[in-house]
Amino acid sequence: MSYSTRGVLRGLHYQTRQAQAKLVSVAHGEIYDVIVDCRKSSSTFGKWIGVKLSAEGGEQLYVPEGFAHGFYVRSETAAVVYQCSDYYHPGYEFGVNFASPSLGIDWGFDASAPVMSDKDIALPAFENIAPENLPE
Repeated sequence: MSYSTRGVLRGLHYQTRQAQAKLVSVAHGEIYDVIVDCRKSSSTFGKWIGVKLSAEGGEQLYVPEGFAHGFYVRSETAAVVYQCSDYYHPGYEFGVNFASPSLGIDWGFDASAPVMSDKDIALPAFENIAPENLPE
């Protein structure tokens, strides 16, 4: 479970090995959740979808293995719940920059910039990721 405040953007994260499938839901608040297919052998490689998840609506999003995942908090606070198919392995952690030009993700921001960790800001653009850092 992670807790965040309005305007926080987390992601887009995945593991290069020992990939995780995730079931994401919101226990409190509302987020805009985005997944990107990073599987280099997939017919939907580089495609993304974004959906609203809220505690009130009870929606869930399944994130398959090999997909990057991130979210933007739209409510004052949000508690996001993850059920994962494998453990987190810091040595295999990787990610995609949220503003990658080739992805063209519409995050629905207002005029203010998202609040992000330095680590997430430094993630490479999708088009600059070396093939060895992409899942099969």
